[in-house]
Amino acid sequence: MNVVRNPATEETIAELPEATIEDADRAVAAAKSAFPAWHAVSPADRGRLLRRLATVVEEHGEELALLETRNVGKPISDSRGEAGMVADVFHFYAGAVDKHFGETIPVPGGVDMTFREPLGVVGLITPWNFPMNIASWKLGPALACGNTIVLKPAELTPLSTLRLGELALEAGIPEGVVNVVVGPGRVVGQRLVEHSDVAKIGFTGSTEVGAGVMRGAAGTIKRVTLELGGKSANVVFADADLEKAAASAPYAVFGNAGQDCCARSRILVERSVFDRFMELLVTATGDIKVGNPEDPSTEMGPLISAGHREKVAAYVDGDVAFRGDAPDGPGFWFPPTLLAPVSNDDRAAREEIFGPVAAVIPFVDEEEAIRLANDTPYGLSGSIWTENGARALRVARALEAGVLSINSNTSVRVQTPFGGFKQSGFGRELGLHALEGYTEVKNVYFATE
Repeated sequence: MNVVRNPATEETIAELPEATIEDADRAVAAAKSAFPAWHAVSPADRGRLLRRLATVVEEHGEELALLETRNVGKPISDSRGEAGMVADVFHFYAGAVDKHFGETIPVPGGVDMTFREPLGVVGLITPWNFPMNIASWKLGPALACGNTIVLKPAELTPLSTLRLGELALEAGIPEGVVNVVVGPGRVVGQRLVEHSDVAKIGFTGSTEVGAGVMRGAAGTIKRVTLELGGKSANVVFADADLEKAAASAPYAVFGNAGQDCCARSRILVERSVFDRFMELLVTATGDIKVGNPEDPSTEMGPLISAGHREKVAAYVDGDVAFRGDAPDGPGFWFPPTLLAPVSNDDRAAREEIFGPVAAVIPFVDEEEAIRLANDTPYGLSGSIWTENGARALRVARALEAGVLSINSNTSVRVQTPFGGFKQSGFGRELGLHALEGYTEVKNVYFATE
């Protein structure tokens, strides 16, 4: 039995049966059976169904937000925003369905055409930190392209994903097109990775598990998209608006209690302004309200579990420059914490902590800032703070990361591609780029001689 807890209270909020290999097989069989009819639905009609799904999500937005807050522990204001993004994702791909074109290519003796064909059954494996959001990032393009789906949410946070599956049926998505299976990754996830009838795996999770997905998919030459870990740099130059950069930096690390692969958990600051920036950063970090996730004024909730809290605590040692407040009593709380000054070689600067701990690292000049920012096995996200436009573009081109922001700490937009370099994975979610990962290109030559 899978016991689901509220991380803010430690109370059990659901008990779910754990799916088995046989359950995974039944879900794959249902998706395979539904594929021919779903593939045959016209793009315009698929678009209408996705638009209806977006509307149904909007109608149930508060319900989904409460599920997410109680299951994940994130502030209700964040969950409401994420429920809105889920609807936006389905609206976006509803509009993209009939705008994903092939090509005609003039060649000697005839005309050559390309078609974008769906892959078939795709397995989608999502993480516990943003369950409904990341489920929608994968569902939207997969459905738009005409694939059928087996979706495996994380065991810790399955509730909003299960509800999304129900809402898909309510919106008119045919039975068998979206199948949600809750079970252990080593059982259900592994079965999807190795199943010969699953054409692709879209995975979001740790780099270590992502490597295992690649190995498992090799047996059937399965297509894979991986969105993995990160240790992103937030680079602050001396000519930046320091007040704005410092006010923004805590939310780039401590949002979702730091349980975010995009977290800018390495804050690189030019040495000449390091002390001033630290003063501003400590003040801004101290202002973060940690507490009851269902209170609309709360800005940071608990960590996901007691075990994860122990893992995060192991990174906090004598470099502590500031430690904020967190509630006593039930719940897996951990205070916002700043480590400074830190060397980029320190464990806290190299490993993905996945908690509310930031390492603040000084640098001397632009060359060193680029070297330090790139000195990591990861390459997912990052920010550059400077008033010098030429420098901003120069550094952005030099950084080895898939998603960068200048004078901002945001990473995700529905309309733009999201994904990483190096051990942060490959393939792209969101935007029109995501459609490429859920289709095959078929080439057809038509002789006219």
